Amino acid sequence: MRLKAFTLIEIMLVVIIIGILVAMVVPNIAGRSEQARITAARTDIDSNMATVLDLYKLDNSTYPTTEQGLAALLSAPTVSPVPSKWSGPYLKKKKLPKDPWNRDYVYVYPGAHNTDGYDLSSLGPDGVEGKNNITNWESEK
Repeated sequence: MRLKAFTLIEIMLVVIIIGILVAMVVPNIAGRSEQARITAARTDIDSNMATVLDLYKLDNSTYPTTEQGLAALLSAPTVSPVPSKWSGPYLKKKKLPKDPWNRDYVYVYPGAHNTDGYDLSSLGPDGVEGKNNITNWESEK
């Protein structure tokens, strides 16, 4: 009876082919992950949080102040101006959302960029204030 086995060259050839495939696929997948996070932050800022903040304004005639912050979406603010018609919580999950990098969103009202509304942003992938931020205003790039 004769045993059949792979030679060392055959095994090395398979390992090399697998390495080449991994080298081609991994960079594409890694880039998509970051792109998906940026898209999720953009959706949160432009749609999800915008809708909730607009509901708050509809009930209270104004957005929460910077001092009240996004916490005003969960419980009635006690800091002036105290809303008289607060009917929240406005967030279903009853907790403040984090951006896809697990950091707080930056909220300012009245906005420095949106002077007739609020500024809402994420510090983005690098977590530093700058051009990589995801914002609800047009940035100069």
